[in-house]
Amino acid sequence: MTTRVAPAFIARTDKILAGLENAGQYKHLTMLEGPMDAVVRMRQADGSSKEVVCMCSNNYLGLANHREVVEAGIQGLREYGAGTASVRFICGTFSPHQTLETTIARYMGTEAAYTFVSCWNATEALFPTFCEPGDVILSDALNHACIIDAMRLTPVIKKGVKKAVYQHSDMDDCRARLEALASDPEVTGQIWLVTDGVFSMEGDIANLPALRDLCDEYGALLIVDDSHGHGVMGQTGRGTHEHYNLFDDQGVARVDFFTGTLGKGLGGGAGGFVAGSRRGTELLIQRGRPTLFSNALPVTVACSANKAIEILMNEPERVQRLRDNTALARTRVKGAGFDVLDSPTAICPIIVGPTAQAIAMSKRLLELGVFVIGFGYPVVPEGTARLRIQMSAAHTPEHIEQLVDALKKL
Repeated sequence: MTTRVAPAFIARTDKILAGLENAGQYKHLTMLEGPMDAVVRMRQADGSSKEVVCMCSNNYLGLANHREVVEAGIQGLREYGAGTASVRFICGTFSPHQTLETTIARYMGTEAAYTFVSCWNATEALFPTFCEPGDVILSDALNHACIIDAMRLTPVIKKGVKKAVYQHSDMDDCRARLEALASDPEVTGQIWLVTDGVFSMEGDIANLPALRDLCDEYGALLIVDDSHGHGVMGQTGRGTHEHYNLFDDQGVARVDFFTGTLGKGLGGGAGGFVAGSRRGTELLIQRGRPTLFSNALPVTVACSANKAIEILMNEPERVQRLRDNTALARTRVKGAGFDVLDSPTAICPIIVGPTAQAIAMSKRLLELGVFVIGFGYPVVPEGTARLRIQMSAAHTPEHIEQLVDALKKL
């Protein structure tokens, strides 16, 4: 009798999963039985449901379950159906796509915008489309994974594109890298400097004015992924560039291109975008592989996201309520004996250390009725695992007190 040897994939996958389970790092998906809000209904192991305070969502403005946002999506579905079953340049663009893109450009302060099914998709469209051999992409060391993967992908599609990294938010190191690139004989084209606006794991923000000055000095173009800045940063929630008042005399953003998401503060559904110059948008339409070979954003999401941005622009008090909630949470959590990384954002990370410990603490908080995720390797480097508390304008002081009481019990 011949013994069948398991294929390599099966053997190594079982080994990886068993190792994660033994190390206490295995991630279990939680099942929600209702809409995202300040309080969510979660399915339990026995099949019952339990209400818990949600402190881990990117629903910064509380718009994911807003009545008008939901109704706009339903109306879009009624009028346009599920989609065109095709890519945009063939027959996949509806008028709500154009409406949303006009709204995004007005909101961001750019000439134009173009939507994708996710910000990851938008980022992986931007660099391979815009870059050519002889160009170089210079990235902050702590940029989001979508930027890292887009940088890895670009030289595969466009051979001769170089990559470089500067130390996180270190302007001296950034200048040194730019200086070296400016004299590099292999860099014969455009320098692209890319950064997160808000760094999602630390909650700190990029020094956009300094980066803008460096870009101007070295002829680089500045790209900002502000997915965690939409609806959070700036007086009216336009983003990290508004936080710094980085606009020209005509009110145009002094950032060359933004990438962003519609799946966090701006409605919470899905989708991403590139916002910037009209010529850049046209190049994406003509040459961007993720739009040439993939369907458009579902029209129901386009309609709901457009309504969410309209609400934000008409109700800036939501941004202030988020800011007030975040300030209160930081004060109360620190008062409970926990160190929270300082930040002007709605992200409040508590550094724990080992990944298994962060996951165990997260599990205990959930038992106490508070939904906070423990982040560890490979999302963050091993040894820097954290509980990431995320605030929303939908939270009340009572929700914050429930969080603090649960943390004290840890």
